[in-house]
Amino acid sequence: MQPYRFCPRCGAELEHLPMSGRFRHACVRDGCGFVHWDNPLPVLAAVVEYEGKLLLARNAAWPEKMFALVTGFMERDETPELGVARELKEETNLDAVSASLIGVYEFMRKNELIIAYHVRAEGDIRLSEELVEYKLVAPDKMRIWNAGTGFAVADFLERRGLPVRFFDRATGEDIADPRRPTDFSLASASLQYGINQN
Repeated sequence: MQPYRFCPRCGAELEHLPMSGRFRHACVRDGCGFVHWDNPLPVLAAVVEYEGKLLLARNAAWPEKMFALVTGFMERDETPELGVARELKEETNLDAVSASLIGVYEFMRKNELIIAYHVRAEGDIRLSEELVEYKLVAPDKMRIWNAGTGFAVADFLERRGLPVRFFDRATGEDIADPRRPTDFSLASASLQYGINQN
C-alpha cells in the first residue's frame, strides 16, 4: 500500500518524521496529530484437511497452475478461529470442524501478518466467484511454494513427520528448504531510524 500523502482527518500534507523508532507519515497541524503507523494487516490462512487430503485453491486473478491456501482478512469483532472458519465457508462452502494454530508468518512484500491454522473440514465444495478451481493433494505429495503461507504448510507437514519439499514458482524446480533460522539480532537493526525510511 502506498503511504498516505495527505491527512485523512484534516487534509494537511503529511510529513515523514522519526517516531517510535521508525520514520512515519504524520500530520503536524495543530490539534490533529494523525499518524499513519502502517502496521501489517492480519491475514488468516487455512491448511484445509478434507477427506484425508489438503485443499488448495486457485484465485480467478492468478495464472493457471498457481494454487495456494484459502486466505482472507480478519474482520472486526471476530476471533482468528472464527475468522478462518468464516473464510473457509465463504470461499469453499465447507464447514470447519476444528481449527488449531500452526503459526504466525511474515509476508513483508504485502505488509501482512499471516495467522495460519490447520482446519479439518467437511461438507460439499462449492467455490465462490473469487476462486476458479481447487485440487486435493495427499499430504505426502505436497510441493511447497517458498513464501508466506508456504512456510505454514511446511511446518504443518514437518510436525507430522511428512516430507517437506519446496519448489521455486518461477522454474518449477525443487529447492533447498528456505525457512531461515530465527535471528533476533536483526530486531535491533530494524529499529534504527535509517532502516526503511522511504
